Amino acid sequence: MPMKNPQLNQHGELQHLLAIDGLPKAIMLQILDTAASYVDLEQRELKSLPLLQGKCVFNLFFENSTRTRTTFEIAAKRLSADVNSLNIAASSASKGETLLDTIDNLVAMQADVFVVRHATSGAPFLIAKHLNDTKQAHVHVVNAGDGRHEHPTQGLLDMLTIRHYKKDFSNLTVAIVGDVLHSRVARSDIHALTTLGAAEVRVIGPKTLLPGGLEQMGVRVFTDMNLGLKDVDVVIMLRLQNERMTGALLPSSQEYFKQYGLTPERLALAKSDAIVMHPGPMNRGVEIDSAVADGSQSVILSQVTFGIAVRMAVMGMVAK
Repeated sequence: MPMKNPQLNQHGELQHLLAIDGLPKAIMLQILDTAASYVDLEQRELKSLPLLQGKCVFNLFFENSTRTRTTFEIAAKRLSADVNSLNIAASSASKGETLLDTIDNLVAMQADVFVVRHATSGAPFLIAKHLNDTKQAHVHVVNAGDGRHEHPTQGLLDMLTIRHYKKDFSNLTVAIVGDVLHSRVARSDIHALTTLGAAEVRVIGPKTLLPGGLEQMGVRVFTDMNLGLKDVDVVIMLRLQNERMTGALLPSSQEYFKQYGLTPERLALAKSDAIVMHPGPMNRGVEIDSAVADGSQSVILSQVTFGIAVRMAVMGMVAK
């Protein structure tokens, strides 16, 4: 008997968003189509929808975040939800309360959706399983980034951005550049791109920042930046995640920029209409030159805007 997908309910509908890996293509397209309709609504200045009126969304960020937390808050408010963002540093979790005890207490406060960012890979899966085991199927979990594992809404907003500017995935060559070893965004993007049928996905970086098994994920691996960027349609830059590194994996940030920083000269190796993306926060002069970050091919701020629409779509689908 096939194992039940922990993200879907018995009718095959999205119940939790835990990862891009294992997310059916049809569900992914449904999220992207719904989010695109919200982008259109935004352009017509319709600021709120009643989809989550009376629902309570708890943002549980056990790691620091600005963009992700803020866009989830805006998205929930635009769906008319009541939003509570917990200060974890001042919460009972800082006094030794377990993660699942925290969840149980918040469920007792009528929580409907948990948006969870956690330093431990798999924490959102653990919460979703606990809710299922305790017969709390009406409560939903959205993964806002777990350890080195995944960041599914970032992957989805990246796909929405690519689709907006490039329309069709089937002819695209996409390069993901930088610290793939520590990047949950890279994993979500790779799973999304391969599921949506991108022609070629490339990963570029120094050997010390590339995990094993990338070829098995359906990507081409390059350690030479110039070779990897040749004729690509999309360039996704990643920051160096120094907070997750153990030991000296690089000589220096200056040396890294010389080898792997995206400069106007390097960008010229890609197609002339290539777009440049970055999940943020950017480290200018480390992985990307300011001339590129602020240039005409950059769609980095569009990613932030599309992030609100994607998070509206996801919360609206899981908690409808």
